[in-house]
Amino acid sequence: NEITETVFSNIYKHIPSDYLLIFNDTKVLPARMHFQKKTGAIIEVFLLEPFEPKEYNQNLNKTKSCEWLCFVGNAKKWKENDILTKTLIINGEEIVVNANKISSQQNAFVIRFEWSSNLPFLDILNYIGNIPIPPYLKRETEAIDLDRYQTVFSKYLGSVAAPTASLHFTNEEFSQFNNKGIHFTYLTLHVGAGTFKPMNSKYIHEHELHTEFFQVNKECIEKIIQYYPKIIAVGTTALRALESIYHAGNLLLNHEKNFNFIPQWCEYDLFDKKTPIFAINALFNYLSDYQLNKLDLRTQIMISPGYQVKMAEGIVTNFHQPQSSLLALVSSIVGDDWHKIYDYALKNQFRFLSYGDSSLLWKNKKGGI
Repeated sequence: NEITETVFSNIYKHIPSDYLLIFNDTKVLPARMHFQKKTGAIIEVFLLEPFEPKEYNQNLNKTKSCEWLCFVGNAKKWKENDILTKTLIINGEEIVVNANKISSQQNAFVIRFEWSSNLPFLDILNYIGNIPIPPYLKRETEAIDLDRYQTVFSKYLGSVAAPTASLHFTNEEFSQFNNKGIHFTYLTLHVGAGTFKPMNSKYIHEHELHTEFFQVNKECIEKIIQYYPKIIAVGTTALRALESIYHAGNLLLNHEKNFNFIPQWCEYDLFDKKTPIFAINALFNYLSDYQLNKLDLRTQIMISPGYQVKMAEGIVTNFHQPQSSLLALVSSIVGDDWHKIYDYALKNQFRFLSYGDSSLLWKNKKGGI
């Protein structure tokens, strides 16, 4: 129940030795593109997730054409059968990029990209796209964002927003962890645009949470088993993935064929629940039995007041805005204490959101609000 304040470089002093920190090593895509029609109208195309091929690496390495699910800004100006075109010069080669609106899905569109080159789509993106900084910053992407909006350990491209809790970490922090005997490992959750969607519903159960792709390898699962329960999730995305891994194990033990999709209210849908170690061991055994090194999963899990966090004793996270699923997640960890924490942050003029200050929060053993 005690609140202390220090600089971030001292974080290792507040974590006991032999704890395991779990980071999200996703990398932010240059997902925002702009095309200009002959009429002068500017159309913004914002990549959400790969549609065809559906696997991230396959899609980003595809040549000639690929399809993505996208948000489209100024969509009314993009008439049916209109093909948007942009000409690029890459290494002296003139490349024409076309974007064709194939179909609509709720408030998004399937866009087919075609280009006159054997370069992979990622190379095209690096020339045509911009890093999508959060909309609440209300400014265009600047050169500094190319470095500042990626973590020092980012590895796998796929996010449209950074796992911002990890932006605070430098190589110095990892050196301090090694010296103190604090362990760390990585999983990959590609952060979706839904992370910015406010919860405008009157009741939490009326809010439909976005689905995100994540991947966990056998080494990470092995370390979770080794150090559980002494685990700290670095960021809300890491915690979301960790809790989803637990539920995936339970779904597997319940003989669910689609165990690699974790529904929004899985906490309340499953009745035969095992202990976290039992559930995680089930996934490890599954990987061993099928000679797999990693699991691909999708999660829509909602972690909100009343949810009992099982997979971590603490979380490193920034300060979040009201009416967000992220703040709901924080309140599930610390219970009613979130009021005191945020009151302290406001009174002491802490910075909120993506480029703001950080916190190390320990789980309230009493559970949710």
